[in-house]
Order: sequence, then C-alpha cells, then structure tokens
Amino acid sequence: MAFRANKDSPELPDFSLLKRLARDQLIYLLEQLPGKKDLFIEADLMSPLDRIANVSILKQHDVDKLYKVENKPVISTSDQLCFLIRPRIQTVKWICDVVNADKAAGKYRRYKVIFTPQKFYACETVLEEQGVYGDVTMDEWAFYLLPLDNDIISLELPEFFQDNFVAGDQRWVKTAGSALHLLHSIYGPFSKVYGIGRCSKMAYESWREQVEEGDQKARKSEIGNVFLIDRDVDFVTPLCSQVVYEGLVDDIFRIKCGCVELGPDVSSTDKSIKVMLNSQDKVFSEIRNEHFSNVFSFLSQKARNLQTAYDKRRGMDIKQMKTFVSEELKGLKQEHRLLSLHISASESIMKKKTKQDFQELLKTEHSLLEGFEIRECISFIEEHINRQVSMIESLRLLCLLSLTENGLLPKDYRSLKTQYLQSYGVEHLLTFANLRQTGLLVEQQQGETLTVMENKMGKLVNDKTAGKLTDAFSSLAKKSHFRALSRKLNLVPKSDEEYDLRVPRDMAYIFSGAYVPLSCKLIEQVLDRDGWTGLEEVVRLLNGNEFVVTGNNGAKSEAQRVILVMFLGGCTFSEISALRFLGRERGYTFIVVTTAITNSSRLLEALLDNHVR
Repeated sequence: MAFRANKDSPELPDFSLLKRLARDQLIYLLEQLPGKKDLFIEADLMSPLDRIANVSILKQHDVDKLYKVENKPVISTSDQLCFLIRPRIQTVKWICDVVNADKAAGKYRRYKVIFTPQKFYACETVLEEQGVYGDVTMDEWAFYLLPLDNDIISLELPEFFQDNFVAGDQRWVKTAGSALHLLHSIYGPFSKVYGIGRCSKMAYESWREQVEEGDQKARKSEIGNVFLIDRDVDFVTPLCSQVVYEGLVDDIFRIKCGCVELGPDVSSTDKSIKVMLNSQDKVFSEIRNEHFSNVFSFLSQKARNLQTAYDKRRGMDIKQMKTFVSEELKGLKQEHRLLSLHISASESIMKKKTKQDFQELLKTEHSLLEGFEIRECISFIEEHINRQVSMIESLRLLCLLSLTENGLLPKDYRSLKTQYLQSYGVEHLLTFANLRQTGLLVEQQQGETLTVMENKMGKLVNDKTAGKLTDAFSSLAKKSHFRALSRKLNLVPKSDEEYDLRVPRDMAYIFSGAYVPLSCKLIEQVLDRDGWTGLEEVVRLLNGNEFVVTGNNGAKSEAQRVILVMFLGGCTFSEISALRFLGRERGYTFIVVTTAITNSSRLLEALLDNHVR
C-alpha cells in the first residue's frame, strides 16, 4: 500500500522561487550582449537549462540559434556568440580555438562566456595564455540549485564526487557553500546545523564566511534544521541494488534532471518519449517510494478505479455528460496515459530484475550485509567476473565485499583482482588504484591496526591543535568498519523475523528488509539525540569530522520539523524514499539537496580510468 505524507508534517517551502531567480539572472546576462546572438550550450547543461528557461524564453531575448558545444569548428554566421559553459579547461581551450580561428580568417565578432555556477581562476589563465583574454567578456551565472521536485533540489554537479573524493580537488566546496547560503538567505535562518565529513565541514565554513560578509535580515524561517553529510561516510548504501520503484526506474532507464526517456518498447509508439517524473504525476507519486513487489497490485487497483470512473458516463443525461467532459474527462485521459506508461515501465523492469540471476544477486548482497556465507559470496562474485556478466556489476560486488568485510584478505584481493583484469582488461589497473584511494576496494593489512598506523604516522603528522587526524593521515586510514557500525546502529534487522513489505516498519524496507541505510540511520539518530552525544564510538569509526552548530533562530516553530539534508557527493532515490518514510513516521518534512542524483553505476563510472570511460 502506497504511503502518504503524515498530516502532522509541516508544509514544504515553495522552491519555484529558485527557478525564477535563476531564469531572471540568465536573462539579465543575455541582455548584456544586446542584439541577435547565437548561444552555444555545454551538453550537460542542456537538460537543466530546459527546466529553467526553454527555447521560447531564450528566443524572446534575442537568442537566434542554439548549438551544443562540440570540439569542432563553429558553423554560426552570427556576429555575436555567447557560450554557456561549466568552468572546464578543455571547453575554454575550444573557445580560444574558435576566437583565434576567427582572427586568422579576419572575421570580427563579439564573444561572451557565461560560466555556471562560477568561474575559476584556471579558466581565466587559459584565456590569457591563448591570447584571447581581451577579446571575450566573462560573466558568472550563479545557477546553484535546480528544484527537481517539491522535496528534491540538485546542484546538478555529477563531477563533484570524482573531483572531491577521487582527485582531491576541492574547487566545488565553495559552490556547495554558496548553495547553502542561497537557501539560508531565502528560507532561513536555520536553527541548527549538524554535519559529518571533511567536505561537509568545509562547505559549512564556506557558507558561514558568506553569511558573515552579507547583511542578515530578520524574517520568518521556513527551514529549521540542516544536516550535511559526505558521500564517503556511507558507500555501502549506493552500492546496494535498488528495489524501490523510483530507484529501479533510475537504474534501468536513467533519470536525468527529473526526466526519463522511455523507448518505443515502453511507450508503445514508434519513437522514444520523455516523461517528467515528479509529484505532479499522480500515478508516479503514489508508487515512487514503494518496494517493487507492491507496484503491480497498486497499478492493477488503479486501473480498476479508472475504469469505474469511466463507467460513470453510462446513464448520464446531457447536462451531466457535459459536466463530466468539461471537468473530469481530460484528467482521466491523462491519468490513463500515465498509468499505461508506468505499467509498461514496470513490465520492462520485471523482465530484467526478476530473473534468477537477479534473485541470486540480491541473496549474495544480503549475505554480505549480514556477514554470512562469505566464501559462497566470493564464489558467486568469481563466477560473475568469469562469465563477464557486467563490468560495473562485478566491480560493485567487489566493493560491497570489501566494504562489508573491512577490506579483503590479501590472497582474496590478489585472486579477485587478477580475475577481474583478465576478464575486463588490464587497463583497469588505474581503476583499482582509484578504488583503493577512496577506500572502496582495499586489501587488509596484516597486523596493521589503526593504532599502529597512527604511531607510525606520528613523526610525519604535526597537528597538535585538536588532537585530530590530519588530511594526510585520514587519506591513509580509510577503513569502512561496517560490521562494528552495523552492530551499534542495528543496521541489519534480525533475519528470523518476517518482514511485511506491504506495511513497512522501518527504513529497511527500501532494501527488502535486509538493511537500514547508514546515512539515513545517522540522520535519524542525530535528530533524536539533538546532536552527536551518545554517538561518540560511531563517530570514531566514521573518522570523525562531526559538528553541530546552533544558529540565531532558537524559537520553537513549525519550521523546526522541516529538515534540509545535503548530500555532498550524490544521493540515491532509495535514500530519498527512506527519508520520506522517516518523515512520515516522525512528523518531519525532509528536503533533500544533493550535488547530483547517483546510483551504483554512476558512482563506479566516476572511478573508472579515463581510458576505460
């Protein structure tokens, strides 16, 4: 049975204002280049831009033609070129090539580069080195936040995870701080800010600096508390197979910017169609958080109810029929269309996810989470690798094994790594280096406990201010400690109890009752305790960097139960479903802000070596 929001939960703030602000600023920037102009848009900005300002709005403001940024000469004949791009060196170099090619051809044009969400010094340096700094004008479009739904906001920065957690590049931290600042200035002030993770701490500090620099006006708060969490605090959750409907749709069809493209086999037409997936879709809003085993029964009931509504036409007089056609028929037809799409999508998911292979996969995952039959799990993973079922799936299982077992035994690590490289290619050697660096796939060091490592590092680390690990030490001590965390937080419910997925009793339902997501359990525990008190051992196992700060708005109000959770490095639809469940149970309203929507495939693709990608 689909669950709905608790009547006692506070209402969500209106986030459409974020879209209006972004649109108005973009229009202002475009008008700074008066007259007809051609607009070149970076590929991964096209979908977000469409949600903010569609083609007709751009045309109203003198944009003549639109092009996708591609690494080739431009064919535009316009005298004015505008480039809307991310601050990437490769793209800036291409713009330099365009300008220099025009110079060589004796062609005079005006050029404007709009960086979003901000410009970096490195990009300006490239323009200067290539001799075009004086030929272009530059601006920033502070497009930090895109509301994907009533309770989901995305920074649409999928590269945040790879840049910050793999490459150690912290350039996006200020962007996250600026996004928080924007939310605080419109919907704050916040009463309390909780957080865990090194990146979260830096983002919080960046936001506080911006708050202190600006004017603070007294206003009624719409968001009470904020929780910041790094993705590397919980890698297990995004690596588990998603089994709630929205998560499965993302895994199979890839939801992009709140929109999914369904092929002809699902749309029942001769072409693919794009469908917006949000709370405006009445069918989707009732099944998005459901465990997939409940979806078909709900859709069947919905179809029967729809038929009953259609059957009301029989026996109507002219006046009643006129009212029915003007008030109900259009809505029924729309609901019928959406119902057909979701039934077809569910059938497509069913074909791929109910095969014996998938059931075996889930059984292996659950065994890994519980810590049972590990040798059998390793045998399953070896077979999966040797059969070359899927490069990413094999990698996912290896990482899940490593995380849940706090690293692999040296002989298992060498054996599984060798088999993987033989099956999928030696070019993955650098991928394994990335996995080791992030702590996703590591080899256990015999007799090398955390205390021993700390003593060895003592001479190299000189951080006596707070007795905490420095960045250098933290990078060397990435251990998952999943087993200990699982026991302390009761992440794996007792398997001898029957779990009714139709009436979920806790957040574990999102993984068939096998596992409560660590990220969401931490949020629950911290909110219950109003801080990290009593969680000291948990925090130590997670390498610290926890904090709680009380803001200026200490007054009790309805907004205190509106919780903004910000995931730095991405979050999954399963985690969003779990937080919605927690909100319904506890009377909270959760707003999820994320650098990007992620899943196991996206997360692992970010770790693949560039030559493999």
